[in-house]
Amino acid sequence: MLHPQITAYLDMIKPTAADYIREYLVRMAEIRGTGGATKETSYYSALENILNHFGKDLRPRVICNGQLKNQGAETRTSGSILKPKYRVASQPQVKFPSEVSLRVKGLADKTWQTAKSAQATKYFGHYRLVLVTNYREFRLIGEDENGKATELEHYVLAIDEPAFWSMTANPALAASEHAIHFEEFLRRVMMTAAPLVKAQDVAWFLASYARDALQTLNAKGSGTLDPLRAALETALGIKFEGEEGDHFFKSTLIQTLFYGVFSAWVVYVKQSTNRFDWRAAAYTLTVPMVKALFEQIATPSKLGALGLIPILDRTAEALNRVDQKAFFKTFDTGEAVQHFYEPFLQAFDPELRKSLGVWYTPSEIVTYMVERVDHVLRTEMGRPDGLADKGVYVLDPCCGTGTYVVAVLKRIEKTLRAQGEDALLADDIKQAARDRILASS
Repeated sequence: MLHPQITAYLDMIKPTAADYIREYLVRMAEIRGTGGATKETSYYSALENILNHFGKDLRPRVICNGQLKNQGAETRTSGSILKPKYRVASQPQVKFPSEVSLRVKGLADKTWQTAKSAQATKYFGHYRLVLVTNYREFRLIGEDENGKATELEHYVLAIDEPAFWSMTANPALAASEHAIHFEEFLRRVMMTAAPLVKAQDVAWFLASYARDALQTLNAKGSGTLDPLRAALETALGIKFEGEEGDHFFKSTLIQTLFYGVFSAWVVYVKQSTNRFDWRAAAYTLTVPMVKALFEQIATPSKLGALGLIPILDRTAEALNRVDQKAFFKTFDTGEAVQHFYEPFLQAFDPELRKSLGVWYTPSEIVTYMVERVDHVLRTEMGRPDGLADKGVYVLDPCCGTGTYVVAVLKRIEKTLRAQGEDALLADDIKQAARDRILASS
């Protein structure tokens, strides 16, 4: 194992998203500067490099392959050959259907700039999932719920060719402005075909959109955020002060939005076969605290000014792609939210996850531990009611997702029901939660 100082140094010199984008812009300018570049093909290497940079850290690793053998995918259309210029795919030894075909156009080309254009529809008809780009604008075209072509993701580095070449004159500034947004966009593109089955897979996509949303917030002036800051401070009864408080406020805001959207989706899919819309999430949320926070901030008037509505729209689309049958097969609905939060926070803000102590423990282990404590209280410590004894106090200094607290309350409920206290059950459990269970993040 490397010394911590060595590890910290290696992390410090590791290339960042901004470095890769800057390299892309510099390389594009260098090729143009030769004076012998074609409109399209000369720039392939720059595009391939940036895709491979962002794909190498994905699991499994995703690579861009521009040298394709004839696999029967070529299709003659009006006398020409239609075939993908590139394929962006996971390593072949990994059984993971993450292939995206890539069509590249010249920087001045605009003929494909909607999902319903003739060229875009032609590409979609043969490849079903295709990223079309002219080096400055990127559109991921896939299929909607009816199997028709639709735009899944869209990103613009520059609105036209002159604007793009202007960016290359100051590549460091442009790279800094686009770093998080462009990185997250390309990483999601490469993973779009991945099956969304496990909680960590869904959490990865939602965390990607959440990082996108957080970067959007960071670009806003404090005045734009003041109404939301005040709403959260009132709801939570705290003040967000200083630089650390500002980070915690923005992170709390984003977590509330995405945790609320996911929680609402979990309930919604059990009640409806229609496509999920995050705008109705507040009506579906069942956790009072999350519902109250979500209602404070998830309004069009507040989110519209922040530019978060398009990001949440795409988040909902990602949830609509989840294989629900397989997803809920691994755990029941009641555990989905808790099981999701740890991998989401790990992907979104690992340092905050560590400081808050958010570590998910499987329910079977939690139940065993709580039952064991209850048994010892009854048999060895003279407390015949176990955890339901009013003289027993429970301290959880690292509450995290609250899994242990919930298990303790369920154990108390079980004991009280066995004693026939149904009439006062709710009040007794509320009193235990308020007075005898002390939990801290």
